[in-house]
Amino acid sequence: MTTRDAAWTNLKNAAVAARDPIAGLFAIEPERMERMVVEAAGLRIDLSKQPWSLGDLDTALTLARACEVEAARNRLWAGERVNASEGRAALHMALRAPDGADFKADGVPVSREVETTRDAMRAFAQAVRSGARTGATGKPFKSIVHIGIGGSDLGPRLIWEALRPLEPQIELRFAANVDPSETALALAGLDPAQTLVVVVSKSFTTHETLANALVVRAWLRAALGQAGDAHLVAVSAAPQTAQAFGVPAEQVFGFWDWVGGRYSIWSAVGLSCAIGLGYDVFQRLLAGGAAMDEHFKRTPLMLNAPVLLALAHVFNRDGLDRPVRAVIPYAARLRLFPSFLQQLEMESNGKRTDTQGRPVARATAASVFGDAGTNGQHAFFQMLHQGTDVIPVDFVAAATSSEGDPANHTILLANVIAQAEALMVGRSEADVRAELAAQGLSGAEMDVLAPQRTFPGDRPSSFILMQALTPEDLGALIALHEHKVFVEGVLWGINSFDQWGVELGKTLATRILAELEGGAPGVHDPSTADLVARLKL
Repeated sequence: MTTRDAAWTNLKNAAVAARDPIAGLFAIEPERMERMVVEAAGLRIDLSKQPWSLGDLDTALTLARACEVEAARNRLWAGERVNASEGRAALHMALRAPDGADFKADGVPVSREVETTRDAMRAFAQAVRSGARTGATGKPFKSIVHIGIGGSDLGPRLIWEALRPLEPQIELRFAANVDPSETALALAGLDPAQTLVVVVSKSFTTHETLANALVVRAWLRAALGQAGDAHLVAVSAAPQTAQAFGVPAEQVFGFWDWVGGRYSIWSAVGLSCAIGLGYDVFQRLLAGGAAMDEHFKRTPLMLNAPVLLALAHVFNRDGLDRPVRAVIPYAARLRLFPSFLQQLEMESNGKRTDTQGRPVARATAASVFGDAGTNGQHAFFQMLHQGTDVIPVDFVAAATSSEGDPANHTILLANVIAQAEALMVGRSEADVRAELAAQGLSGAEMDVLAPQRTFPGDRPSSFILMQALTPEDLGALIALHEHKVFVEGVLWGINSFDQWGVELGKTLATRILAELEGGAPGVHDPSTADLVARLKL
């Protein structure tokens, strides 16, 4: 048995061994809060309500060392081909590093090119916001339609929802789904003469993105003629293809093959946000991500926030066989954060083979779901508290808010603190019976009602607290999870930076589209053939 295999066995044995309830661990482990609460880049990450003891934490850290997390981290930062299946580095950290950094992708310097692109983004964003750059009729831009899908959509959409002004100078709308209603809704009420269209596609061949881009380009041309193409902006690693589509050469912003789509918000993929929010806000977002990078890069494993969060999630996923995790941001502006994490985590680590092409030895990514608190309390919290499955929860909250009534924010904080406590401590049947007896219920009535009102408790959670939902703290929050995903991938021995699982459906959709448009029938199973025949034009 290898050292790595032995470490995994020890983790599993520690997880399934008889243990005290989480609430009881605080009494027998005086150092629990000190060891399980860390601060990083303005965030406070509390893992003390997770199901592990201090001894279990040490076992998990031994696993991280056995899997050589530190060496893998060094290879990531060195720009080595950590995305081995595609022969690429993964250097999203370079995108948010301060000027003067010296990142290299597979030995090739990239930081200066990143800075040049950032300078071009800043100049363009400022020109649009100031009115120096106008539309074809000379009118200033009042709206942006951002077209992309997956990583080209979820990140920018999250950033805009989280940080948008109450009364934005420039309104930002999104079209990702190829469903025509999404594009129709994005364009509704907009003036083509004052609308900028940002098309984001790494290859500029993504089917859904190009289909939507064609619709919006036709909308511009119908109102403005060929001059409408001056309203097109592209973010792509294929600039010639973007220019052939009609995008002016000076309005094509590049990014690189060492940037994965779901890690690309820090690049020109965030241009729409940089315009809509102002480049200074976008720069602060980058600074928050860079601060978390420094923490992850330099902090020992036992105090390293992304490492500890990854170990907590792995302890639940592999140690305790819990395949689902809920993420609940108690901030309405972060309601898209669970959706963002679905792609970041499930596309990165939803793998069944390791980096050598062998079947993985254990379960990988958990399924992620969630919604904003307090909405989720009235939807799925019943299952979290009393369901038959134990579902770990990550709570995210901001200590302060600058919007609305401060009293409402205090109510919000009371709810998130209470939910985390309730999941852990539960409510015993004895307490329920005492309450029902005080209400005068008979023994027979209590026998029926008491079990229904009992909460088992001992349900784990993490609590990530930011001081406020600032660009810096949001950047740190996203980078925290990026690095957490990387650590998990190292532990599982998988490549977190490819996504072959999305390819088969896309290939088959291309074939079926040709059939639906009148092409010759293909060879399918009976169910698929029936659907094609029924829906054929």
